[in-house]
Amino acid sequence: MTQQRVQRWRGLEAIPAGWGRCVATIGVFDGLHRGHQQIIARARALADERGLPAVLVTFTPHPSEVVRPGSHPAVLTNNTRKAELAGALGIDVVVFLPFTLEFSRLSPARFVHEAVVADLHASAVVVGENFRFGHKAEGDVATLAELGARWGFDAEGVPLLSNGNGTHPISSTFIRSCVQAGDLAAATAALGRPHRLDGVVVRGDQRGRDLGFPTANVRADSFAAVPADGVYAGRVVRIDEWGNTRTDEPARTAAISVGTNPTFEGMHRSVEAFVLDFDGDLYGQNLGVEFVHRLRGMRRYDAIGELVTQMAEDVRQTRELLG
Repeated sequence: MTQQRVQRWRGLEAIPAGWGRCVATIGVFDGLHRGHQQIIARARALADERGLPAVLVTFTPHPSEVVRPGSHPAVLTNNTRKAELAGALGIDVVVFLPFTLEFSRLSPARFVHEAVVADLHASAVVVGENFRFGHKAEGDVATLAELGARWGFDAEGVPLLSNGNGTHPISSTFIRSCVQAGDLAAATAALGRPHRLDGVVVRGDQRGRDLGFPTANVRADSFAAVPADGVYAGRVVRIDEWGNTRTDEPARTAAISVGTNPTFEGMHRSVEAFVLDFDGDLYGQNLGVEFVHRLRGMRRYDAIGELVTQMAEDVRQTRELLG
């Protein structure tokens, strides 16, 4: 689908004067996985039928961090990436609602009135069939339909999408577990694209350069979902100063290392990408690192020569898999 420039509003006060009606979809939408895509596709279709804009309403920070401080889950997509992906799926506006303790205590009726009725003037609200809302998650799709009848909007619950073998529904929680286990094939199947980690390139120990494999050390957000330690075949893309994927440069193939560099007694986990057939300076650049295949686990080598030989093999396999 052709990506469009999506509008991003922080809070309902950002809604412009004279705003009309819309079709809204509500949720955390971390990862914008295939299940989310199905919900958004229904919202977009309904918006087209009614000649209205499609609006995605989400929350910042993650609700769990507010309700249960310290429980913030690993994040599959930061807010900028979430909005970019939503635009590619046909969403016209993404509204980031500040999620506060006070907001979390709203009754289901007040939640709906404030989030989609009073200012957004929703004509319809589309959610997943397991959508819960309001204080202590008291509201569900049936509650939403009852409130819609009261305030003049239609409510739809979209069935959950299951994984390929139908054993469980696709969810952000499931995908996080796949990423954290290094099962990137399962994560890719559920997301509909490779898992991506966004961050800025910082200076590391520069051991890769000394070994003949200069790497870009990518520092991601503190809550970003980082794959299990190991070596991966993937790609890197450039990100502009606004956090959007640059379309003027192609994705580049990369061999990616995640871990503590045990051969050198490393203490801190890092994400380092050796970009194939690239000779340039990436320091200070924003990159998106896409994980496509897991090549091997992380291990300690007794001799530097053994490590260099293995790194050359990692690059060979990456080139063979991704070109």
